[in-house]
Order: sequence, then C-alpha cells, then structure tokens
Amino acid sequence: MSLPRLPSVVVTLAAPGATAADDREALLAAVASAAAVDVSAVRAGRVCAHCGATDHGRPWAAVDGSAVGVSLSRTTDLVALAVGPTDLGVDVERVSRVAAAPVEAFTAREAARACGDTTELAVLWSVKEAVLKRDGRGLRVDPRSVEVDLDRMVAVLDGVEHPVTVLFPAPDTVLAVATGGVPVTVAGSAPRRRPR
Repeated sequence: MSLPRLPSVVVTLAAPGATAADDREALLAAVASAAAVDVSAVRAGRVCAHCGATDHGRPWAAVDGSAVGVSLSRTTDLVALAVGPTDLGVDVERVSRVAAAPVEAFTAREAARACGDTTELAVLWSVKEAVLKRDGRGLRVDPRSVEVDLDRMVAVLDGVEHPVTVLFPAPDTVLAVATGGVPVTVAGSAPRRRPR
C-alpha cells in the first residue's frame, strides 16, 4: 500500500507522557491519526545524524513503508507532535520560560527588533529551534546562525529560506513549525495566528 500524500502538517498538543516511551506511543498515535491508518501500520524511531545512535536524535516515522515527516517538542506540561508530508521541525515553548531563562541566541537585528519583549523573544527562539530540527542538526548549530524575519515569516539558515508558521495555541504558549511552506493545522483546536 502506498501512502496518499498528506495535505498538511498536523500538530497534536497533549500532556507529556511520564516517560519517553509514552511520548513515542503518542507520536505513533499522531501519525496513525494524520494518515488515517491503524497504529499497527506505523513504525517510528530516532536516529542521530551526527553519531548514528538510535537512543537520541531526530525522530522518523513510516506508514506501511512510506516515510512521513515527524517532529516533537516538549515544554512545561505540554508536548507537540507534528506529522506531515515532508521533513519538518516543531517547537513549543512557554513565553514565561523564555522570560525566566534568557538565552544568548539572537542576532543583533533580532534583539533590536524584540527590544526585550518576551513574547517576541519566545517566538524567535521557537522558530530557530523548529528550523534547526527540520535541518536535522538541531542545537549542534549555533542558533545565532538562523536569522529570523517575522515580517516575512521565514528563517534563513546557510543561505536558504525556510518558511515558518507561528501559532499561539494557549495563553503563554508559542508553537513554531518549519515545514517548507506546507500548511499547518492543529488537531482539535483553532489557535491564534501570530499578528502581523
């Protein structure tokens, strides 16, 4: 059986599992739901592009042997599970966490634009993480090498523009998805889009 092309990226937001195995099971269920198949048709795992280990690294999934793009992110009391037709990256973050633990991850232009606004900084951080996850190298790459342009909703890494979607699924919560321009939906809700 070949997998019909998924029309969009579907993000499921849920309470995190007690263990990494619980989150893996949730990812399997999210893939099965997005692909409209039984969970028994889904295979998933992780692989580190840097060292080849399978106990950490980028998640992968396949439905009946056809690759599906997946990504996951955790923050306080929340996990985001993203499933789509191609490589993607997702990051979910609490604005209050970014405010409590400022990071040195912003370019001079980004810092000047944000002017200390914690919501703007959380959006910038989430976009950077989503793009680096989609890229596959994650935080082995200095986040300052990702230049985020929120007016155009793109981030540039290694000279390549990555379209991004930013949503606010709940108060104090930012969700960023790097999808290569594929539309994003959030299962079971209608989060607010980032105001322009």
